[in-house]
Amino acid sequence: MFDMATTALLRAVLDEVCESVSRSEIGARTHVASKILEAANRGEVSPEGLRQIGRRALSHSPTMWR
Repeated sequence: MFDMATTALLRAVLDEVCESVSRSEIGARTHVASKILEAANRGEVSPEGLRQIGRRALSHSPTMWR
């Protein structure tokens, strides 16, 4: 479990990375969120590192999610 500050950071990064993705595209947002969470669980908590991971996840998501 993450502290409140880290949780807020993860949410902000997800919203930033997925700003061009409709909120109704739950599959794409879920895919990106899971990759960001995996990275955070491995210790990555820098905003830029999480953004890069999120952008990579979004660009490599299956086409039905874009």
